[in-house]
Amino acid sequence: MKKILIILSLLNFFACNSIAGQEHSLPKKTTTFFWEGASIYFLLTDRFNNGDTSNDFSYNRIQDAAKLRGFQGGDLKGITQKIKEGYFTELGINAIWMTPIVEQIHAGTDEGTGKSYGYHGYWTKDWTAIDRNFGNKEDLKELITAAHKRGIRILLDAVINHTGPVTKEDPVWPTDWVRESPQCNYATYKNTVSCTLVKNLPDIKTESNENVALPTQLVEKWKAEGRYVQEKKELDAFFKRTGYPKAPRFYIMKWLTDYITEFGIDGYRVDTVKHTENFVWQEFRKECDHAFNVFKQNNPQKILDNNEFYLVGEVYNYAISHKKSYDFGDKKVNYFDNAFNSLINFELKWNVKQMAEKEVFQKYDSILNNDLKGYGVLNYLTSHDDGQPFDKERKMPYKTATMLLLTPGTAQVYYGDESARDLTIAGTVGDATLRSFMNWDEVKNTDETKNILTHWQKIGQFRSNHMAVGAGKHELISEENGLIFSRVSNKDKVVIGINLPKGKKLIEISSVYKNTDHLFDFYSKKKLIIKEGIAYLDSPYEIVLIEKVKF
Repeated sequence: MKKILIILSLLNFFACNSIAGQEHSLPKKTTTFFWEGASIYFLLTDRFNNGDTSNDFSYNRIQDAAKLRGFQGGDLKGITQKIKEGYFTELGINAIWMTPIVEQIHAGTDEGTGKSYGYHGYWTKDWTAIDRNFGNKEDLKELITAAHKRGIRILLDAVINHTGPVTKEDPVWPTDWVRESPQCNYATYKNTVSCTLVKNLPDIKTESNENVALPTQLVEKWKAEGRYVQEKKELDAFFKRTGYPKAPRFYIMKWLTDYITEFGIDGYRVDTVKHTENFVWQEFRKECDHAFNVFKQNNPQKILDNNEFYLVGEVYNYAISHKKSYDFGDKKVNYFDNAFNSLINFELKWNVKQMAEKEVFQKYDSILNNDLKGYGVLNYLTSHDDGQPFDKERKMPYKTATMLLLTPGTAQVYYGDESARDLTIAGTVGDATLRSFMNWDEVKNTDETKNILTHWQKIGQFRSNHMAVGAGKHELISEENGLIFSRVSNKDKVVIGINLPKGKKLIEISSVYKNTDHLFDFYSKKKLIIKEGIAYLDSPYEIVLIEKVKF
C-alpha cells in the first residue's frame, strides 16, 4: 500500500510539475580510465577515411583487384581528420585499433578469392616501415598526438606469425626464417602452430632459437633507402641489451616495440595468437613493457595515466566461457598469465541471439569477477573476418549498440556498426563483404542513419563517462516492466534500464542512490524526481541511463 501511495504521489507531482520534462545539458565528466571498461573502435586503415589522395597508388599498385580486395585510399591522415572533428569523442570512444600499418607486399596475388593486395595490413613486407599507402611517420605522430590530446588511446596491430605471400615483386624470406609447408589442419596444437595458415603465407619459425642473418631483400631495401647502418646499429643494441639469440621472433619483437618507444602507442592487438607458440607472447609482453617504460621515462609530459601497456590477443574462436584456458583438443593453453590483458571474445554474438539480456549480463559479470578477475575480454558483434556477425543484414542496429555497449567487458565497435554500414556487398567473395568503405555519405545525409548514430553516441558517451558500465559490478534491480540494473565501481554508480515502456516510468533506485541525490537521465537529457527510493521519468524512449549529478 505504501508503494502505491508513493507512486500516486509521484504521478500527481508530475502532473503539476514540468521539471522532468525539461532537457538539460551537463558538463562532460572526467573519469578514471580502465581498459576493462573501454570502448575500442576497430577500423581498417584503408577503408575508413581518405585524408590524402596523393598516396593512393604507392609502389606502382593499380586498381586490378577483385571487388573490395584492393587499396581504396584510407590512410592515417583520414583517421586524424575524424579525430580532430570529434567523431570518436562524440561516439564515446576511448581507444582506436587500426589494422597493421607496416609496409605490405607491393604486388597483388590470388589467394583463392580473386586478385588481392595487402590493403588489410596482414601481409608484411617490412616491419620497420609504414606503408606509403597509409602515410608516413609524421602522419602517425600527428594522429597519436591528436588522439592523446582528446584522451583517446591508440592500438596498433601486431603480426609475428607470418610474412606476406610470395609474388614476383615480393620474394620469399630465407628458409631459416620461414616455412612454406605444411598447411595447418588445426586438428592438434602442433598442426595449428608449426604450419602455414593458408597456402602461400610463409610461417615465421617462431619456435627457433637459432641465430639467423637479415634477409637479403631487407638488407638491399634498407641500403637503397639509406638506413641500413642505422637499422643494423639498433638491432645490435637490442640483442646486446636482451641477450636473446638473433632468432626470427626477436627481430620482429624489436621492430614492433620500436613503435612504442618512438611513437608512444598505448597497446597492441595481436594477430593469430593461437598459431604461434604460447611462450612467444610472454616474451613479447616483457619487451612491450620495457619499451613502454622507456617511452614514459623519455616523454614524461606525454603520459596519459598509470595504466600498463595493453595487449589484447586474437585467439580465433576463444569464448568467455573458456575462461582462462583455450582447448586445442590435445592441449590447453592459458594465454592470459604473464602475457595478455585481454582476449577477443568470439561468443557474445551467440549469447545475444540465444539468451535473454538479463542472462547475458549476469553471465559476463560472474565470469569477469571470478574466473577472469584481473583480466578482461574484448566483446564484439561485428568484425572484419567473422562471416557470421550478429546482425549481417543490419536490421537490429539499435539492439547491437545496446547489447554491445552495456554488456560487461571491453567493447569493440567495428567501423560502421554505429552507422549500419552495409555488410552484404554484391560481387564480393568471402570476408571482403565485411570491409566496404565507411559510409560517410549516409552518416551525413540519411535521417535513419543519423538516428542510429545518435543512439550509439548516447550510450557510448555514457559508457565513457562511467567506467562502471563496462568494468563495474552488475546487480539486477527489477525485471517487472523492462530490465533495470545497476553497475557500481568504487564511487562510480549508475542505474540503467532497457526495454522499458515509453512515456512515464517508475524506477526503483534505493539500492544505489539516496532520496536527496540529484539524478539525471543521460539518454533523454532529463532530470528525475525521487521519493522514497523511487524515481520518476517521462520520456519517449525505452532506455534510461541514470547518473548522479550536481546541478
